Amino acid sequence: MKFIISIILTALLAFVIDLYLPWWGIAIAAFFVAALIHQQPRFASLSGFLGVFLLWFLLALLINVKNQSILAKKVAELLPLGGSVFLLLLVTAFIGGLVGGMGALSGSYLRKNK
Repeated sequence: MKFIISIILTALLAFVIDLYLPWWGIAIAAFFVAALIHQQPRFASLSGFLGVFLLWFLLALLINVKNQSILAKKVAELLPLGGSVFLLLLVTAFIGGLVGGMGALSGSYLRKNK
């Protein structure tokens, strides 16, 4: 249960922080959630990864739908993704997930050392 709550809190806090800070604010959100909710480091990092991954995927998908894939198609053609918009969305979410997972892992280790 703590795992699911941690994913949801990470996504919500990352969304709010993302309104006021640059993209790296998601690491701060994942850090605080992992520091407040005690979990093993592997579950904390996975919940941070999944929370930010899902958030960034949904936000990128929403932006993509709003502009009818115009920008995503052009960026996907520039990158070695074979022009796949879906793959571009996955890569975007994966990068955000990595940052969130590392932030959550740091928060979990901070709590563990207290």
